[in-house]
Amino acid sequence: MRIAVVGATGMVGQIILKVLAERSFPVTELIPVASQRSVGKSVQFGGRDWTIQSLEAAVAAAPDVALFSAGGETSLEWAPKFAAAGTRVVDNSSAWRMDPDKKLIVPEINADKLTAEDYIIANPNCSTIQLVMALHPLHQAFGAKRVIVSTYQSVTGTGKGAVDQLEGERNGKDPQMVYPYKIDRNCIPHCDIFLENDYTKEEMKMTQETVKIIGDAGIKLSATAVRVPVQGGHSESVNVEFEREFTLEHVRKVLKETPGVTLQDRPEFNTYPMPLMAEGKDDVFVGRLRRDFTTDNALNLWIVSDNLRKGAATNTVQIAEILVKRGFIG
Repeated sequence: MRIAVVGATGMVGQIILKVLAERSFPVTELIPVASQRSVGKSVQFGGRDWTIQSLEAAVAAAPDVALFSAGGETSLEWAPKFAAAGTRVVDNSSAWRMDPDKKLIVPEINADKLTAEDYIIANPNCSTIQLVMALHPLHQAFGAKRVIVSTYQSVTGTGKGAVDQLEGERNGKDPQMVYPYKIDRNCIPHCDIFLENDYTKEEMKMTQETVKIIGDAGIKLSATAVRVPVQGGHSESVNVEFEREFTLEHVRKVLKETPGVTLQDRPEFNTYPMPLMAEGKDDVFVGRLRRDFTTDNALNLWIVSDNLRKGAATNTVQIAEILVKRGFIG
């Protein structure tokens, strides 16, 4: 199968290549795509070097599938050109997520919505993916009606420049500033741009994408997104108010039986999810389960995931695997 990876030299693009190899995706020809200054250089995959190509050359090659992680502007301009050439596109940017004509997919939740007509498929935001992986099965069991989320998001969610800033500050250097403030030994309640309603774009992504993925406009979700000095892995403190009564035993059973979710909830042994332990793994880790004693039918939980893997690269490759399984590509 002929696979283009657009943004192959970036942080997510590199993990996409790694996940493709780990999951033995049937790649017969890799078409790595990067910025013009990288064209002609090479990336390693499958034990050999592959020459980086331009977007124009990649479109002309008409690959079976193109996995995009190159930013919204690139996706808006080039994803339709790939689609017109008969290539299925899975896009990691926010460009197509809320387009009513495009599917927003987390395979464990709504892969059944994909059809042969879908040529541009959106990958959700990293913080949304890990939230809905735990929220969706609980919603099915108990009916979530109100969700309050506070995120603790790693600098890798911003990109290599943010990692360089954190490392530079920790080493006593004066790095180029990606954030408006120092990130080492600090927390910045500011992920993405501020909107007219005083929420950030990142916070509103979680609200809107969760409703679209789960398919229930009745879910009311409010988020506060915070950048923390962690290099890999996002964490979320979540409070969910349900329509129906629940027991913690039933909640644990639901989460244990959910593919892609690992329950780590033994506080008596200091067992709970942490980004340090989630880094490099594909599962979403859930713990710190407890009733909210201030109101009826409400639950507190803590959700952690590697934002570059399930939050981006792994989910992207899983979507491509569904397209192969359904016979839409290959």
